[in-house]
Amino acid sequence: MSTQTASSSSSSSSLKYDVFLSFCRVDTFKNFTDHLYIALRQKGIITFRDDDDEILEQGKYISSQLLKAIEESKYAIIVLSTNYASSRWCLIELAKIVECMKVTGLIVLPVFYHVDPSHVRNQTGTVAEAFAKHEKDPKINIKDVQAWKDALKEVGNISGWHVNDSHESSDIQQILKRIFSELNFKFSSIFPKGLVGMDSRVKEVLDSYLDEGSGGVCFVGICGMGGMGKTTLAQEIYRRIFVNFEASSFIDNVREETRNRGLVSLQKQLISKILMECETNIWTKSDGIEVIGNMVRNKKVLIILDDVDGEEQLEALAGNHDWFGSGSRIIVTSRDSHLLRRFDMNFIYTVKQLNNDDALKLFSWRAFKKPDPKENYVDLSQDFVNYANGLPLALKVLCSLLFDKEIDEWNSALDKLKVEPDKNFLDILKISYDGLTNAQKELFLDIACFFKGENKDCIKDILKSFGYYPDYNIGVLIDKSLITIEQAETIWMHDLLQEMGQEIVSQESPKELGRRRRLLHYEDILFVLKNNIGTEVVEGIKLNTPIEIEEHLSVEAFSKMTNLRFLKIGYVQPPLDLIRGPIQLPQGLNYLSNELRVIDWHGYPLKSLPTSFQRNKLVELRMHCSDIKQLWKGIMILNELKLIDLSDSQNLIKIPDLSGAPNLKQLILQCCTRLYKIHASLGDLKRLIRLDLNGCKCVESLPHKISLEALEFFNLSGCSKLKKFLDIVENMSCLSKFCLSETAIKDCKNLSSLPIAICSLMSFKTLNLSGCSKLDELPENLGKIEGLEVLDLSGTAITGLPSSIVHLKNLKVLSLSGCVGPSSKSFNKLTWFPLMQPRRSPDPLGMLGRSLIGLCSLTTLDLSYCNVRTIPNVLGCLSSLEFLNLRGNNFVCLPESIVQLSNLRALNMGGCTHLRMLPKLPLNIKCIDAT
Repeated sequence: MSTQTASSSSSSSSLKYDVFLSFCRVDTFKNFTDHLYIALRQKGIITFRDDDDEILEQGKYISSQLLKAIEESKYAIIVLSTNYASSRWCLIELAKIVECMKVTGLIVLPVFYHVDPSHVRNQTGTVAEAFAKHEKDPKINIKDVQAWKDALKEVGNISGWHVNDSHESSDIQQILKRIFSELNFKFSSIFPKGLVGMDSRVKEVLDSYLDEGSGGVCFVGICGMGGMGKTTLAQEIYRRIFVNFEASSFIDNVREETRNRGLVSLQKQLISKILMECETNIWTKSDGIEVIGNMVRNKKVLIILDDVDGEEQLEALAGNHDWFGSGSRIIVTSRDSHLLRRFDMNFIYTVKQLNNDDALKLFSWRAFKKPDPKENYVDLSQDFVNYANGLPLALKVLCSLLFDKEIDEWNSALDKLKVEPDKNFLDILKISYDGLTNAQKELFLDIACFFKGENKDCIKDILKSFGYYPDYNIGVLIDKSLITIEQAETIWMHDLLQEMGQEIVSQESPKELGRRRRLLHYEDILFVLKNNIGTEVVEGIKLNTPIEIEEHLSVEAFSKMTNLRFLKIGYVQPPLDLIRGPIQLPQGLNYLSNELRVIDWHGYPLKSLPTSFQRNKLVELRMHCSDIKQLWKGIMILNELKLIDLSDSQNLIKIPDLSGAPNLKQLILQCCTRLYKIHASLGDLKRLIRLDLNGCKCVESLPHKISLEALEFFNLSGCSKLKKFLDIVENMSCLSKFCLSETAIKDCKNLSSLPIAICSLMSFKTLNLSGCSKLDELPENLGKIEGLEVLDLSGTAITGLPSSIVHLKNLKVLSLSGCVGPSSKSFNKLTWFPLMQPRRSPDPLGMLGRSLIGLCSLTTLDLSYCNVRTIPNVLGCLSSLEFLNLRGNNFVCLPESIVQLSNLRALNMGGCTHLRMLPKLPLNIKCIDAT
């Protein structure tokens, strides 16, 4: 038997009916056909069934409207029953159906109802008897009878359903699935413009979360920011799978409908859709819960609740898993992921923004009714797509404004958007914002204006000082789909959400700039500062200037801003070279707000802060490239201060008494080249985590007593005059990174040994001693630092590693580049990886083998310019090795064991002039440099 399939005819979208039902009234009108008709209608499949008894029982001619209905249908279901062939009206329909099948592509689906399909194909049994009667009827043309026979034979050869002793409801479900799946396919191919980027999302949800074969009851949440396409995704999922369920219901706009009509109304809507009844008598929410629970307990149902924002909505409409029959699927869309988690969803799918290609295609369908932009509109289209940043709602709204407009109007609309965002989608985005508490709203606005792109942990202390309770409220903003946390714990938000936040700020005082609480636009800030029109309302300023601009302000510039809590002055693009700051104060500065928690001022032009400035609320003080000479005199009580960063402040000569800042966590003084004196109080900062003196070439000594028990990062690179530092690491149990690396200043030349106490640091991960040219040995118990991951000894005088190195199971990077020892004498007597054989070892080769075998986690080994003459076979033991640098050495060949390095990706042998032959190399190697 042949199988007829649907074709994606472009004309099918204009057809009036999905299905035409052809049947014999006396056989199936009140049973099978009636059940099939109702099931098709319940699933939203537009079906034609002739209900006119007068025409078929008494009329002499078949209705022309009925024949026209066949022409206007996509599918014809022919219920071939016992008396079908006996009815000439059925046979006239049949002939017309077969004609349309050939001419218009009508899809024919036969149902063999209590008849043998072979009798239909071969026209035997009751079928033969029926045609014999037609041939004898003088009123019937014999040519018509032959046409009917041919039509019936052709339909009999089409694959269909044989309904005999089976459950009719099951057969009807199979018919529904066949029609629905093909209608769904044709719909998707006819209307791609509304579903751009949707197929992959639907497939992911269906395959990963809604697998019907898994049985049980499954709750799935779909979350994401407003306008991201949650509802569209849910609608598409519903349209594709609802036919597979006994009953289904899609409840739109739950949030809005709850406010407008109440939950009882929504419960009635759900019940009427499930039971297919117009009126349901429930009066209270608890009544509705009881009715729904009883009604769906044994049913396999699909329910979608769209735009839910409250737990009471879910309790009233979806209850819990026990409400529903096996195989049920409950889908909930919401902007609030925390709500979905609280309601015990089995899975939560987060809708992401469209990629650029899909966004441009959606934009083009909406703006031009085709998949690509018009020739002269390509660049402008991309500009609008960039503005929308993958948000489907924004793309649709923009296209509704731009459709059928001239190019000048497009340019004007783009310029307008840069100044005034479109209210249509901002109002939708603002829904989540409106549901926040006051503190959460303030946090959101601060992120939109000041902190987007910042590390969450780095700004936590600042946010705490503002009274935002960030540990909790950042989570709320994430749950409400207003912000996300990206890689490296970066706080992020969609560009249009940021724009919405900034628009909210500007609307606080549309005309008086000095009465806005947050100032962030370059021109606005300069206007306020130059004209001294700031008021007590202003709480935050973020001024980013172009590098080529230098502005002069008066001594009174900040004098009226008594509630200023955040001040950041810098550049749009931070300069690479040390230059003057963007703001100059030729007459000085007489006032800064005592409410300031953050001062981040690149190139602060004065030698000190205003004497009237009370720093007791200050949390962070950043002044890169400043002219600061001394921060303060004496002891200043700064209990809130967590960070001081004065990097590249060339005039800074000493660090003041820090005993009044017991909670200081970070002291960063990179490249303060004139700094020579560090107050002894530094050694008592129990909470200091980071101490960075990189490039402080005038520092000769550190405090004798140091008890920095919380210190994790210690950088002394570039301290070229630092000759010794006693046992300063003895009490630093948390230290994980210690740097003495080489810079252009040739630092740490005078360092000849390391303190033994360094080996007691269990949390130590990075030890960078590169460029310490006098350092010729390491502590014998270095292997005790079991957490060590990076050991950089390049450019030192090291001639051997301690035997305990075999215990460094976590070491990933080992660099010995340029280590040739302190003299030619010692250099000449080392031939086998000289730097890896410990002094006084009776069996250097054996020790080397044991060392390599122990370094099971090593991924990078740099032995460049070490005058390595022979490479032992034990190199093959480094099973994790990915990068091997042997540049500038004197070996003749590589060991055959190198083929065992299955993870090796890059091998550098450049400048190895004695190299004569290569063994078989690992298969996965990607890069070989032998130049």
